Amino acid sequence: MSSAATISGKFVVITGGARGIGFATAKLLRDRGALVAIGDVDEAKVKEAGAELGLEVYGRLDVTDAESFTAFLDEVERRLGPLDVLVNNAGIMPANPFVDETEQVTRRILDINVYGVILGSKLAARRMVRRGTGTVVNIASLAGETPTPGLATYCASKAAVLSLTDSLRIEYRYSGVYFASVLPTFTNTELIAGTNGAKGLKNAEPEDIAAAVAGLITDPRPRIAVTRVAGLLVSAQKFLPGAVNEFLARKFGLAHAFLDDVDHEARRAYEDRARGDNSKPKQYSESRMEPQ
Repeated sequence: MSSAATISGKFVVITGGARGIGFATAKLLRDRGALVAIGDVDEAKVKEAGAELGLEVYGRLDVTDAESFTAFLDEVERRLGPLDVLVNNAGIMPANPFVDETEQVTRRILDINVYGVILGSKLAARRMVRRGTGTVVNIASLAGETPTPGLATYCASKAAVLSLTDSLRIEYRYSGVYFASVLPTFTNTELIAGTNGAKGLKNAEPEDIAAAVAGLITDPRPRIAVTRVAGLLVSAQKFLPGAVNEFLARKFGLAHAFLDDVDHEARRAYEDRARGDNSKPKQYSESRMEPQ
């Protein structure tokens, strides 16, 4: 059976669907015949994206709010039908030295990247387990397996997503509901604005992540890394001494990619939105960014 035929007719919800990976995934699955609904905390942007994609259901969704998430899923099922696939894509990636990260930003990363995925997985599983079928795809990151200076809390949040997804997959192995993770490398979205990526390695495109999501829907497996080369390099780290891994990280530029080698002006718009308030790390507020 072809992938298009397998995806066609499925009811899919994508969080953080207004831009980047979420938007690309919505477009690909729509093109393959799925009935897609997108939610995003940015109400204006999600309306624009939903209209552009010609979707029937789209709107504001706060993944950290159980009422908002439940109401969105209820509306999708009322208008489209029983939920077949949830893609937990919403996430943020503020970058800063750990000691400069405000408590509000730390909490925001954990609320969206961890609690939002836990909440979405739980709400979807309650519907799917009852029917004995469904798929939850959680967008994690290779950062969840790769220590990255400047992204300590983000790395911790994505490690949590990986652990959550693996645990749920085992717990519900015989339920008919499948849980899987996608682990992107540097992906050309706003999350990496103002940074250079890993030296010598190609960044992924949002469409590459979308294709991985589609692949997990049609051919379930525990995890898929994008790009394949980046995934293999991260997997190889498990067999190398820590000192060697740290040396390689320096050679690939990861030790400074989110600290010193950042164009803060190019990154400003994303950082402001990701932080959700006027809280800035010291090097931003005191030298490069004016308070709003």
